[in-house]
Amino acid sequence: MDMNGSQRIEASREAVYAALNDVDILRQCIPGCESIEKTSETEMVAKVTLRIGPVKASFAGTVTLSDLDPPNGYTISGEGSGGMAGFAKGGANVTLEPDGDATILHYVVKAEIGGKLAQMGSRLIDSTAKKLAGDFFEKFGAVVGEPAVVEPLAVEEPSEEKASKGWMSRILGTSTTAFLILALTPGLCCIAGDHSAMGEDMMMSSICSEQPGLL
Repeated sequence: MDMNGSQRIEASREAVYAALNDVDILRQCIPGCESIEKTSETEMVAKVTLRIGPVKASFAGTVTLSDLDPPNGYTISGEGSGGMAGFAKGGANVTLEPDGDATILHYVVKAEIGGKLAQMGSRLIDSTAKKLAGDFFEKFGAVVGEPAVVEPLAVEEPSEEKASKGWMSRILGTSTTAFLILALTPGLCCIAGDHSAMGEDMMMSSICSEQPGLL
């Protein structure tokens, strides 16, 4: 899954860069974030719980920052596992561009998911992914500067072979936008894929009751 987008944030690059590396700010802004902590200067661990249609899923994952170039941007990569539910891994390039007193945050995301969640289908997901990204940027803009105007995400249309996992990939990408942004996410929801086996039996029971024949 490839995804890219830009967001205008009413704050300086220095302030935005610092906020993207501030776990307290990320915890406030990432939808469903239960915890996030730095384990080193370039690594974080996070737990996120999201409701995807009728399914409430809990995830835990790790995020690594590289190519640090303050305040211009960095590269973020992450992976997580939900046991029976599946896995997610991916990365994103984040670039901060000055725009007067504001900042344009550009991101390019690549993510991959697998397992049971990838089999659920794609109908729910466009609106869910956009809402997650919108929620993050609204909160982030309010905390860091003036409220941000959220622009539509640009998401590559999945091929037929990839359609079954495209919806979850987009969620993971945004939650990089919480893992990117935590994403910014992955996403946290990947990369926002972030994921744990916490509550796995309950989660999979819910999935299977809504999707007969999944197992």
